[in-house]
Amino acid sequence: MKWTARPCQQLCLGPMDQNAFDFALARMHMVESQVRPNLVSDPRILAAMSTLPRERFVPPERAAVAYSDAAVPLGAGRVLMAPMELARLVQLARPVKGERALVVAAGTGYGAAVLAECGAAVTALEEDRRLLAIARSVLPATSPSVAIVAGPLADGWPARAPWHIVLIEGAVKEIPPAIVGQLNQGGGRLVTVLAPRPGSGQAVLGCPSAGGLALSSAFDCATALLPSLIPAPLFSF
Repeated sequence: MKWTARPCQQLCLGPMDQNAFDFALARMHMVESQVRPNLVSDPRILAAMSTLPRERFVPPERAAVAYSDAAVPLGAGRVLMAPMELARLVQLARPVKGERALVVAAGTGYGAAVLAECGAAVTALEEDRRLLAIARSVLPATSPSVAIVAGPLADGWPARAPWHIVLIEGAVKEIPPAIVGQLNQGGGRLVTVLAPRPGSGQAVLGCPSAGGLALSSAFDCATALLPSLIPAPLFSF
């Protein structure tokens, strides 16, 4: 029998109900009703999302909605991407065991943890101190192999480049050139969401080529723009 999702199950819970909430059951429902039916077939991703405690990667007051089919607000314009969107982005990157991977805008570290469970050697880059505090409190226990670094998102992390995989965990209007320059030229991949106009968003796969970064669209994705990667407006006089 196929399980039928009940949207209110998670959304109707308040902070006082969390002790009675079965997060393990919520994880199973998330994978079986949101992730697996939406073209996510990589068993490593399905296994990671079935076991990682997503509720620990959000502020405590948001734990009850951590498994809903939507982005979870983290404050200051940042979100934890919806489970299906993140799963499909990681799958698009085609991670190979042992590859070096950089997660830009890693936030609280959930995406980095999923990627690490696929066997990649992951570095999680974040600049927001609040989000870094959550990542540093959770990742050592759930994904101790992930290296957490702090710095401006647009700069990437050149100290450990070149990267086989770069995951920009959120939407951007344009991909920062410094990050593109840190991709491995022999098979490197970059995945993110391009949203050049309001209301638009396409998950893209970028690969280095003689003419720069060759981009191909993969699927519609309307996640939030990363505030610090929004280009400054151009003024004309």
